[in-house]
Amino acid sequence: MSHAPRQIRLGAFLMQTGHHIAGWRHPGAQADAGSNFQHYVALAQQAEAAHFDAIFLSDSSGIRGTDPASLARTARSDFFEPVTLLSALAAVTRKIGLIATVSTSFHEPYNVARKFASLDHISGGRAGWNLVTSSGRTEAQNFNRDELEAHALRYERATEFHDAVLRLWDSWEDDAFTRDKASGIYLDTAKLHLPDYQGKHFRIRGPLNAARSPQGRPVVVQAGASEAGRALAARTAEVIFVAHQTLEEAQAFYADIKRRLPAHGRQADDVKIMPGIFPVIGASLAEAEEKFEQLQELVDPAVGIALLSSTLGNADLSGLSPEDPVPVLPETNGPKSRQQLLLDLARRDGLNVRQLYLRIAGARGHQQVVGTPAQVTDFLQHWFESGAADGFNIMAPWLPGGLSDFITHVVPELQRRQLFRTAYEGRTLREHLGLKRPAHAPSRPAQSAHPAYPAPAHAAHAAHAARSPAQTAV
Repeated sequence: MSHAPRQIRLGAFLMQTGHHIAGWRHPGAQADAGSNFQHYVALAQQAEAAHFDAIFLSDSSGIRGTDPASLARTARSDFFEPVTLLSALAAVTRKIGLIATVSTSFHEPYNVARKFASLDHISGGRAGWNLVTSSGRTEAQNFNRDELEAHALRYERATEFHDAVLRLWDSWEDDAFTRDKASGIYLDTAKLHLPDYQGKHFRIRGPLNAARSPQGRPVVVQAGASEAGRALAARTAEVIFVAHQTLEEAQAFYADIKRRLPAHGRQADDVKIMPGIFPVIGASLAEAEEKFEQLQELVDPAVGIALLSSTLGNADLSGLSPEDPVPVLPETNGPKSRQQLLLDLARRDGLNVRQLYLRIAGARGHQQVVGTPAQVTDFLQHWFESGAADGFNIMAPWLPGGLSDFITHVVPELQRRQLFRTAYEGRTLREHLGLKRPAHAPSRPAQSAHPAYPAPAHAAHAAHAARSPAQTAV
């Protein structure tokens, strides 16, 4: 029996003007991208025409940094709220997945569950939630706090948050809403299941005021690589977005996550691991390197040091000059895995402050690939076939040109090698990624535990119960 070859999954990580910290200064960059909806429409439609699995949006509930010298010189202060943006993009796309970042640190499960259920309905089954914990002090200061909660407590809250959201998404069985005009029965209350979630951080009765979504549940994405992040991802994630500097690190992470899954009743194919890749593409290696250096020359030292400070967990680097060595730093209360990755990089390669901030100015710790289309494709293929990745999140240096370069030159080479699709096989994000549609996992039936929701006794119940979920899900 023949099987289709395993193929690479691709996400387009859209960061306003591009991922390079000075990308907005590139002559071809859309400088007003943060507030230009048509810019995102063009990018989403271009990625969909290339058959990408999804577009991916990061987010922060605050501006990224407050140092005036750097703030005035970056394009990181104005950006759309991601679920709002993706809801609008759902109307101008048909198949591409729509993944938005929403933090568990400063939101409530009910609001998040409702937003993503709505996005899944609006898009016809294309929604994904990137579950993160916040790592910036500026976010805490927008929510009645001076500092972030401790790292361990943020992950404890995130675990409960995830569980509560999943219960809310399963408030209703697939065919609970009968909408039978002849009988006058709008919904079958026997198929209502109250979440009634009770935890340390949250108490939520429910139910969610949205029907079960077309995918059963939106796809859950996770981005942590610390021990707490790995534990949460192995239990909850269906896609993991991660940063690695070497093939060996990526292989070790990949094997570790896949090894943890059986303890949670999960299989290897239930989770797709997609490292970030920052590609700079030229007709020759020399041309690609020249393109990259042109971007590097646009980095203001104040911006570089501010970027390094925030990426190292808001470390205090004031007083350092670009030529100083990278100092020994205490463990951060911010993103622990990223801090360790960068400190290890600086020690391994003997980098000073300038060299380290230039090393992360584009990819921020993700893998950077500069070369010809064939060289970039070789890199992706090697990681994919060496047990380091199931796919990649493409981080264009500047937008729109950096994404156009990848789509025009690398995607056809991936397709020629039969490593990437030439057409969508399905229409939902789960179908694109090869993820199973989750079965309904009811909490307590409303009629037995909560008399306020009595189940109506009518003959239509048996007929509706006999229908399969697949018949009424979308």
